[in-house]
Amino acid sequence: MINFKDNRVVGFLIAAVALLIVPLVAQQFGNAWVRIIDIALLYVLLALGLNIVVGYAGLLDLGYVAFYAVGAYMFGLLASPQLTDNFSTIRALFPNGLHMPIWVVIPAGAGLAGIAGVLLGAPTLKLRGDYLAIVTLGFGEIIRVFINNLDAPVNITNGPKGIAQIDEMHVGFNLGRTHELFGMDIPKVTNYYYLFLALVVFAVLICYRLERSRIGRAWMAIREDEVAAKAMGINTRNMKLLAFGMGATFGGVSGVMFATFQSFISPESFSLQESVMIVAMVVLGGIGHLPGVIVGALLLSALPEVLRYVAGPLQAMTDGRLDSAILRQLLIELGMIAIMLARPRGLWPSREPGKAAPTPVTPPPPQPVVKPQVAK
Repeated sequence: MINFKDNRVVGFLIAAVALLIVPLVAQQFGNAWVRIIDIALLYVLLALGLNIVVGYAGLLDLGYVAFYAVGAYMFGLLASPQLTDNFSTIRALFPNGLHMPIWVVIPAGAGLAGIAGVLLGAPTLKLRGDYLAIVTLGFGEIIRVFINNLDAPVNITNGPKGIAQIDEMHVGFNLGRTHELFGMDIPKVTNYYYLFLALVVFAVLICYRLERSRIGRAWMAIREDEVAAKAMGINTRNMKLLAFGMGATFGGVSGVMFATFQSFISPESFSLQESVMIVAMVVLGGIGHLPGVIVGALLLSALPEVLRYVAGPLQAMTDGRLDSAILRQLLIELGMIAIMLARPRGLWPSREPGKAAPTPVTPPPPQPVVKPQVAK
């Protein structure tokens, strides 16, 4: 039975209602605002996955965008004419084209990205800090270059031209079409908002349970002191591989959602800048703290789009001497610097481990006053 006197229950209910009506209110001001929220939810999903690797296990991963690309291209190949147009054997097996359902592509994207995460983690088990960051950075660039050049001699990814005509997602009905509900039009961007929101809520529940499980505590022990964790009997090798694999699955699912939402993917969407931005979301919000990571992802994903409306007038004030795109990036970086100077541990950091609330000091009881004896 729900206890409505509990403030947390009331807060959760208000937040749930607000999340459900946000796109319906935002679409009154134009679908562009709902689209910004959709992209922000995708980045929240990416940041939650990277938080497992960086925040819980303490493994600096600068190639996380590679798993994002793996999921996106997996869905792009299974839900577009790319393979049937270039391979006669596949066209003969699937004369109506490859159109995989959602219950196949989401687990497939998560599984394929998880395998890629384990393959990345296996050769990096003995690396830490900067060395690990360099190796993961190279892995992300290898995947991007590989996708960019896999159009010859056999055209698989279509190279820099990208893959187009990707199917819309179906969950009993086509999310890419406008539907009517209680006399209100529900466009594509609003349909995808609810799908992305469901995935984010599911991801938050998984991360919450992981954080409080034995696996989560083992990851945090490795993050604090790997030598001490190994001395306590933790299998650091398996725990690291599990962190890479679990974090990568979130990236794979995000890639699948990105591909179906955009209906087009290209290697330009998975550059190093994307990896750096996702790491910045985790660090800016608060490493290892779920609410902080969500806030950081929402802020850094929505802020560039919102600043378009600020950079344009500033460019007009300078008679076009300042490029609006460069000015927008400058404003973002200045904002990040100011936040990190004011809050070095992030906007919403977790409590420092081992730091408990101060206990009140009880004053000692008054001692009886002893009068000195006067000699007679």
